[in-house]
Amino acid sequence: MFERIAVVTLSARAAAPGLRVTLQFLFLCLLVAACLLPVSLAFAAEIQIASVRVWPAADYTRVTLESTQPIKHQLLSVKNPERLVLDLENVALTSTLSGLAEKVGAADPYVKAVRVGQFKPNVVRLVFDLKSEVKPQAFVLAPVAGYGHRLVLDIYPMEPLDPLMAMLESRERPAETPSAAAPAEVRPPEKSRPQGKGACCEARRPGAPRMITIAIDAGHGGEDPGARGARGSWEKNVTLAISRKLKDRIDREPGMRAVMMRDGDYFMSLHARVAKARRANADLFVSVHADSFVSPNARGSSVFALSERGATSVAANWLAKKENEADLIGGVNLDVPDPYLKQTLLDLSQTATINDSLKLGRAVLGEIGGINRLHKNNVEQAGFAVLKSPDIPSILVETAFISNPEEERRLTDEAYQQKMADSIFNGIKRYFATNPPLARDVVAKTP
Repeated sequence: MFERIAVVTLSARAAAPGLRVTLQFLFLCLLVAACLLPVSLAFAAEIQIASVRVWPAADYTRVTLESTQPIKHQLLSVKNPERLVLDLENVALTSTLSGLAEKVGAADPYVKAVRVGQFKPNVVRLVFDLKSEVKPQAFVLAPVAGYGHRLVLDIYPMEPLDPLMAMLESRERPAETPSAAAPAEVRPPEKSRPQGKGACCEARRPGAPRMITIAIDAGHGGEDPGARGARGSWEKNVTLAISRKLKDRIDREPGMRAVMMRDGDYFMSLHARVAKARRANADLFVSVHADSFVSPNARGSSVFALSERGATSVAANWLAKKENEADLIGGVNLDVPDPYLKQTLLDLSQTATINDSLKLGRAVLGEIGGINRLHKNNVEQAGFAVLKSPDIPSILVETAFISNPEEERRLTDEAYQQKMADSIFNGIKRYFATNPPLARDVVAKTP
């Protein structure tokens, strides 16, 4: 640029007076352009936020910023009052980013409000006013499955929620006073609840009925929508609807109760689902999904269990790989080690849990076959990450193919959803008829 300006200057000196004025004007224009070039490049380099999303839930609140380029950031925790400060480098302060404040609702369990502003020339600051002390994690995700670059802020409670205590409290909340007709198993614990990490909840009262706890896992959720049907249905919505109906049916059965792994539209990692089921001291784990395939002709229901020695078919292996990608799509902080992985890999050398999973799977498959065509007549096995609990019999139920237009219509029909939930429940009851649960000394555990 400057070499060209020098050439123009020399030419101007040697030119005629009229031409000299023209060349001098051209020189001034080039000089102004050269000065403004760094400024224009700086503005062009600002990262644009494509969208902002907030996923509030009792387990944690997730904030996602999607952008065209990776975002450099710094996260700070501030006390008195409790706040989180997230500084974004070289990010444009657009209406999309400013709109984050409007996406935080009053019902968010952890975030009170968000403020967005230009902190200094190259830094946009996000301030999260909190309702209590939290444990935050911020990390970036590379583009995947239609998403661009993502900066994720996960806001966790200081202590993980006890799923059984949360369930009991939700049951107690609607009533002003305890009902004399209420079943003994859903009354508040008689002993004081222990405090602190590592404590166990109330021991089972002598003579009290053995409560069977079923962990219900609605597949996908939040940033991970799962498969999409031709009519626009999302798998995450179908699985949540069926799971809620299954929970309701289980909770109405004397001596049984259900705990939802997720009870809203938010993402949970696969290992977090397993961990929550173990904290609930679950007797069984049932993961609900709605299958998909490249061809719309694929149809039918399937049941899967974990395999130690590889998949029982190419299709089962393909499906396990696809389901295991949920963590990649939904977004997991890879810098945080999985505390259950080492123990799980060790305990999986014992086959008792997998054998029980196969028995449960066969019982559920037999019941589902009464309301829908079966894709396979036997329980298949593959390396599903969500089934890797070392001590809880676990199955994954593909209720039907959401990619099949006819089955998609049925999956979104409330009456059919109820039939599917009832069938899974009947399979669970059939399993326990011949495999009674083992005795337990406690009702729940916190980590």
